Amino acid sequence: MRDRQPARGERRAREFEAFVAGAAGRLLHAATLLTAEAPDANPRARRLLTLALAHTYARWDGLRGDDPYDCARRYLATRFAHTAWHRHGAFGPARTGLLGPLAGLTPRERLVLVLRIYEGVAEERTAALLGLPAERIHTLCDRATATVLHPARPDSAGRTVTKAAPS
Repeated sequence: MRDRQPARGERRAREFEAFVAGAAGRLLHAATLLTAEAPDANPRARRLLTLALAHTYARWDGLRGDDPYDCARRYLATRFAHTAWHRHGAFGPARTGLLGPLAGLTPRERLVLVLRIYEGVAEERTAALLGLPAERIHTLCDRATATVLHPARPDSAGRTVTKAAPS
């Protein structure tokens, strides 16, 4: 009976290592987009990834048929939302000094955009995960997409001007 425990632990470790080898890169990229850090200097994203992987490993035996990637992604999103909520209060304004491609977005807009566009999570699942109506998710995703595609830029007088969308 005792011989099964080490074998099961080794199998669990091998399965989890294989999962990390396949999923860590994509999860790190998602975390980097969420934190709006530069890809080569992303300590907050790496910490977020480490926490998500630790959470997934802790739940590994209980996943039984559930997708471990989905578990890690959910934890990544909820942990980011929780941190942003406490840091900025109700997903307040975007942090300054960020260098990532989504730096001009608020934390909530980044979260919705990463889940919907980068990760391909359905609107209804994103709404359920964040506790928002699906219409709000749709609006946030549209606004974030427009902001990324048509970023604001300062004019010669220093005022922020948005580039008009082509007609």
